Amino acid sequence: MSQGKRVSATLPDDAVRAIQAMGAAARQARLQAGEGQAAAAARLGVHVQTIGRIEAGEPGVAVGHVLGMLALYGIQTNLQSPQG
Repeated sequence: MSQGKRVSATLPDDAVRAIQAMGAAARQARLQAGEGQAAAAARLGVHVQTIGRIEAGEPGVAVGHVLGMLALYGIQTNLQSPQG
């Protein structure tokens, strides 16, 4: 599991990679919009440290914050059910 805030379960590597990819996408979109972390935090209504944690791909950040930041910059997510 990656470093950062503890989560209650060990996440599979693909889940950690997905979280990190969302964080990287959020950071890239924020930078392309010409905004700093403080502006993103104010728009999302969270502490600036939360923005840093999202962008770092920390698995302990609330999913609502992650998805909210993606939505701020027009990034859509697509969930897929596991094939079984």
